[in-house]
Amino acid sequence: MALKRFPIGVQDFARIREEGMYYVDKTDLVYELTHTDLYYFLSRPRRFGKSLLISTLQYYFEGRKELFAGLAMERLETEWKKYPVIRLDMSLVKYSGKDSLVESLNKILEPHEKRFGVTPEPNIHTWGVRMARIIEAAHEQTGKQVVVLVDEYDAPMLDTFGMESFNDIRIQVRSLYSPLKALGSILRFVFLTGISKFSQLSIFSELNNLNVITMDDEYAAICGITKEEVFSQMQPEIQALADKNGMTYDEACEALIRQYDGYHFSKNSPDVFNPFSLINSLTKRELANYWFATGTPTILTRLMSKYKVDPVPFDSGFDATQDMFDAPTETAKNPIPMLYQSGYLTIKTAKSGNRFILGFPNDEVRLGFLKALMPYYAMDDVVQNDSFLLRLVDSLESRDIDNALVLIKAFIGGIPYNAERQDENHYKTVFFLIFKLCTPYVVRTEECCAAGRCDAVVETANAVYMFEFKLDGKGTVDDALKQIDDRGYLIPYSARLTANGSPKKLFKIGATFDVKKRTLGEWKIVSVFEE
Repeated sequence: MALKRFPIGVQDFARIREEGMYYVDKTDLVYELTHTDLYYFLSRPRRFGKSLLISTLQYYFEGRKELFAGLAMERLETEWKKYPVIRLDMSLVKYSGKDSLVESLNKILEPHEKRFGVTPEPNIHTWGVRMARIIEAAHEQTGKQVVVLVDEYDAPMLDTFGMESFNDIRIQVRSLYSPLKALGSILRFVFLTGISKFSQLSIFSELNNLNVITMDDEYAAICGITKEEVFSQMQPEIQALADKNGMTYDEACEALIRQYDGYHFSKNSPDVFNPFSLINSLTKRELANYWFATGTPTILTRLMSKYKVDPVPFDSGFDATQDMFDAPTETAKNPIPMLYQSGYLTIKTAKSGNRFILGFPNDEVRLGFLKALMPYYAMDDVVQNDSFLLRLVDSLESRDIDNALVLIKAFIGGIPYNAERQDENHYKTVFFLIFKLCTPYVVRTEECCAAGRCDAVVETANAVYMFEFKLDGKGTVDDALKQIDDRGYLIPYSARLTANGSPKKLFKIGATFDVKKRTLGEWKIVSVFEE
């Protein structure tokens, strides 16, 4: 059976359909969306299919019936009316200040002015006036109501968030969207997408009747690929991935779930895969970090610089109300709203009332985020960080635990001193990052055992290492070893087997932290079989 041709990097609905690329049919949701309300807003992370959704809406409203053959829309739509569509892609350029915004908006608006015979006036920077003229001309020339589609509406604000030019940029962008409500009588449909959620008052002061569907159960799967869609429609591709990597079909399914699944966008959301990473993985037949390989967004690095981010709760999951994460970006007092809206955190569990558990959606995001965070706790040199991790893993796999601890001691001792950051919690976070970032190279790393919480567990193909650190002079190495015993940290690992069926070697490591030298002090290693 021929494998599917996935549209990697292709966000144009017409090209996907005309060239026979694979398309996950979302047109039933598109039909429902376009036959309910007039004004919509949807927030989703980057590379999650927002541009493809906008493109699908464009061709539907342009009456391109032939593109929808065989899809749900063919059965649902019977009239196929054609409307003039004004599509604005705000992500096409980068914004650094007012001058670049002026240049960019001119480039975005001028083609539409030319198309509908509006005399371009590039020196007029009253963007709302120009937008209104385009809409009115489109209506007058066609006699039809007008469709307005805005892709990545927030790109100018995200590019300048935290900069002096941000407020001026925000005011200019608000002007662009200002006529949309006043012209409602000649508009058929208005749809805006973006990553972040800026407040209605901040950006859409006039357009205050937006239907925000970001957390609606009904539209939770309108972008991305659900678990049911993956396992019902992509079986040959999953088998090909399994064959190349020496896995069974079920093992490949589990690997894909761990790596790319786990997004939930509402209380009753289905499991949603990151579509960009999934189709890359099935095309290349490799389980790699495709989403993070496209780059760390500038706003994420700014957030890390501004806030002292503690990643431990993100890994284990933490309680949050909807107001804590589904909040306007510009008024947030912590990074949680932006991290959630950008896709670094997601809903893990919906609790009663307005409460949720948030956490990392999957391994790709977990490891990518922690790697991006490491320089803010340790060293800026990413190569140096990676080299250290590889040498540490080599030592663990060869059971040279002394050398592993020597490496950790040297690494932490080399962290530049910062009196504001380097408290006990700072070093606990460094230990957490070190062991979590070993995960791609060892079987697993964990912090939480059934019998209690230890500082770190690292499991390789032939051994299990249990680490307990006593920080800030609060205990000795013997105290650390005793804690491992008293709380039964090793019990869950006592029956672990290697690939050939023999028991894995178990090691207890107790270590102290030297406050004055700001690195590891003494340590003691005990093999369970030698006790």
